[in-house]
Amino acid sequence: MQSRGLNLTQRFSQAKASADDGSRFPRGPRPLRPMRILHVLSAEFFAGSAAYAVALAEAHRAQGHAVWLVSDSDQLPTGAPQVKAAISNRRYGQRLRNARLIRQLVRTEGIDVVHAHSRAASWVSYAALRGLRVPLVSTVHGRQHLHTSTSLFDIYGDKVIAICANLRTHLIEEVKMEARKIVALPNGVRFGEAAEAGAPGPPRIAFIGRFNGGKGERAAALLQQVFPPLLAEFPALRLALIGGELEQLPAAGKGALAQLQAQFGERVEVVGFTNDVAGWLARTTLTIGAGRVAIEALGAGHAVLALGEASYAGLVTEANFADAAASNFGDISARVAPSDVDFGALLADARAFLAAPQPVPGALQAQVRAHYSLARVAAEVLAVYQSARMQKAVPDFLPVLMYHKIPDVAPATKHQTFVTKDNFAKHLAFFKSRRFTPITFADYLQFACGERPLAEFPRRPLVLTFDDGYVDNYTNLLPLMQQYGYRGVLYLLGDFDVRYNQWDLAADPTEPRADLMDEAQKRAFVAAGWEIGAHTMSHPHLPALPLPAATAEIVRSKNSLETTLGTEIVSFAYPYGDLNDDLKAAVQAAGFAFGLATDTGGLHLEDDRLQVFRINMFSHETTASLFKKTASWYRKYYRRKRGK
Repeated sequence: MQSRGLNLTQRFSQAKASADDGSRFPRGPRPLRPMRILHVLSAEFFAGSAAYAVALAEAHRAQGHAVWLVSDSDQLPTGAPQVKAAISNRRYGQRLRNARLIRQLVRTEGIDVVHAHSRAASWVSYAALRGLRVPLVSTVHGRQHLHTSTSLFDIYGDKVIAICANLRTHLIEEVKMEARKIVALPNGVRFGEAAEAGAPGPPRIAFIGRFNGGKGERAAALLQQVFPPLLAEFPALRLALIGGELEQLPAAGKGALAQLQAQFGERVEVVGFTNDVAGWLARTTLTIGAGRVAIEALGAGHAVLALGEASYAGLVTEANFADAAASNFGDISARVAPSDVDFGALLADARAFLAAPQPVPGALQAQVRAHYSLARVAAEVLAVYQSARMQKAVPDFLPVLMYHKIPDVAPATKHQTFVTKDNFAKHLAFFKSRRFTPITFADYLQFACGERPLAEFPRRPLVLTFDDGYVDNYTNLLPLMQQYGYRGVLYLLGDFDVRYNQWDLAADPTEPRADLMDEAQKRAFVAAGWEIGAHTMSHPHLPALPLPAATAEIVRSKNSLETTLGTEIVSFAYPYGDLNDDLKAAVQAAGFAFGLATDTGGLHLEDDRLQVFRINMFSHETTASLFKKTASWYRKYYRRKRGK
């Protein structure tokens, strides 16, 4: 594949860029009904996590969602209602009082989802929601302390947002958190309309960040090893120290700062905490920082040396952006590792840049602004809320059965992917006797988006899917399903000129020919209320194609089916169940809500909507096998038996 080595966000962008836009229906996630969202956070000071929570709250309020915040402060810069509580206080008595307050607020205000932004916030939110059917989503902003209770007691809730790739790895490998519940999604930033050039002025190097803890140790080393030679070598250079907790700078750093002030006077600007970080960025030639500082600087077109608590990522360029972003620009390591920094190398990088300053390339600035776009991140967070809400409401495995041909008699084939008409009638009778309610993915999406109340979701849901669109689906399948009042999902090729199973014959000429439906027959399924899904244009093995060709198969099939049949296409079935991360990104970029696999996928539909586990149905199914394949425990059984 052409995009090997790229992360999923880059694959998504690449797939989206290579997709033709011809759909009659809007792309992207279906909007949620207005939600009622509660953010819980530690906010003893306005750190990056608090800024992210406030930005997210404001973005969602602007879309019509109702938002509340509970934190240590009730003076955060948001128009949302705020409740003050000592979330950062870890004493058990205070924790219990916090949990009672949150539980009361959830009940009183009819909260749909609680979003916690620190381990302390997750702890009290988890306790508050015990016994309630309200999901908890936690954003983890940094590495977690590795002790027994962290791994034994998962208090982070139903879904976890890790702000960078390294953090996701840490949560899986070191914290031992279930990979299925973790979504890697960066903090969103609201960038200005364009980069500000800034007023002409002297060259300036700035350290922007906290001056306590690990960041303070980095600042102290810079004051001792990097800033003295730079100020000496560049007579016009100014140094700005920007950030809170300056009084907690390590003693060695305070001593070095005093020496610099004595030697270079007003060229050393001790700014401390400021609300005008953007203004200082505009007046700075080279910024040293990590996390949100690096993101905002690069997004505004200003050069960054990425130095965080975990590592030094260097001068951020197009070539190293993905690696730098994976560590949140040096703040987060994937695994326990020494955090030593070669300050000699950092000095050399700073010296080389200041000798010949270069603007941040437009392509890098655009990449940063797209990756950290608050609008994009806010939309994806809403999708996480939606997923957590459905997983809480429908906690059991939802069987998705995969059929193909429904012939009158068994064909002369060595493949058993058919069920005769008479046997299929027995399947339907079994489903009826077990009180299953067949639904479609379009139905599921309506419940997930709040278009239909969750109270009406079937107690025993079942999704019946049928691939390829054979003529016997029209002559045998449709009448039988109508007899029972059932609807299913029919996966069709986008090329209506393909009229038989030519992919089977190409692989094995001895296979019998099986004709596909014509357009009028396919329209009969739409008229009967069935969901139509896409199955590519020509049924290829997608991983064997170059990514642009595979993407075209995916996108064109959606566009063709929507245009010809006049129905929205929300789900895609990978031919042969062949898929990889590139293809999943292409399916998402094309605007599909679901991607259907074969015998692979999560334990729950919401583990991964782009790789939904489907169960193969064969000619020899019995009552016992039907019972097994529709049981709530079947997915766990299959994974244990097959390792999939």
